[in-house]
Amino acid sequence: MQRLLCRRLPLLLGPQQRLVLQLPPGRSYSSPRLNVPPSAADVARSVGVCSMMRLPAQDSPLGLDAAFVGVPLDTGTSNRPGARFGPRHIRAESSLLRAYNGATKAAPFESLMVADIGDVNVNLYDLKQSCKMIREAFQKITSTGCIPLTLGGDHTITYPILQALAEKHGPVGLVHIDAHADTSDVVLGSKICHGTPFRRCVEEGLLDCKRVVQIGLRGSTYEPDGYIWGREQGFRTVTGHECWLRSLAPLMVEVKQQMGDGPVYISFDIDGLDPAFAPGTGTPEIAGLHPSQALEIIQGCRGMRIIGCDLVEVAPLYDPSGNTALTAANLLFEMLCVLPNVKYY
Repeated sequence: MQRLLCRRLPLLLGPQQRLVLQLPPGRSYSSPRLNVPPSAADVARSVGVCSMMRLPAQDSPLGLDAAFVGVPLDTGTSNRPGARFGPRHIRAESSLLRAYNGATKAAPFESLMVADIGDVNVNLYDLKQSCKMIREAFQKITSTGCIPLTLGGDHTITYPILQALAEKHGPVGLVHIDAHADTSDVVLGSKICHGTPFRRCVEEGLLDCKRVVQIGLRGSTYEPDGYIWGREQGFRTVTGHECWLRSLAPLMVEVKQQMGDGPVYISFDIDGLDPAFAPGTGTPEIAGLHPSQALEIIQGCRGMRIIGCDLVEVAPLYDPSGNTALTAANLLFEMLCVLPNVKYY
């Protein structure tokens, strides 16, 4: 059987030393053995294999409720390359994260079995072949019932991921945070790149277009109304201008009603944030979202039937501080916290 991953990551600890969640007296959880990130009070952050949140690493999604998985592909980019290095830098910065969400009181590691299943193999010389490899890898992940939380990689990867998810769940709703609509038809003669994924998804019936919202769209466009195609399909578009100097919590109440009870996918392009907060990306646009607004969007997805998430377009080379990757790691943790069946205190 073709291998799912490009490499096998060893377990952080030996099989007899697997970290098990130790709860305070009087608290309980659904399973007696769940993976939990090690506390920096016990294990130094600089110690161990570089996995997401220093969770155990395995090469299969079997037995997992959710899994972090990297897709280190950036050959679909149109401006600055480097997102192929996103997954490993996000993992490195995630060592700062802890097991509980202090703001929302979410306790994902008391609720779900989570691990890092490494990276999907890609062909850096053939974008179409890479999409096929990604689709097949995610078909295997979803066949086990595991919810993927994906570390990109450029936004091309969302297209084959949604192919795999829609095959199982039918047309999905989409919460898309981005500076760009990514609904172009052809770019430099190619129908597959990071500017076209959602056009391809609509053409193949992968999206439930009445349950698609795009938040944070902004920047110069190729025509007077750069977002008209999406609206014609039924998308709700919320421009960056509409988000200035306001809380997005009321918006997310409306979005939750729009999504209803159907399956929902969250796709977060880091360039949705203002480049003052996330400069490490390939196509930055000024006057973007603030990190607090990003948290409002993701936390507002709580209660939706989320079947997968991605965080894409982190290009670490353009941010030597590491803050872009650190922000991405935090946003992925927030996505984990709003998955179905997560416990809250």
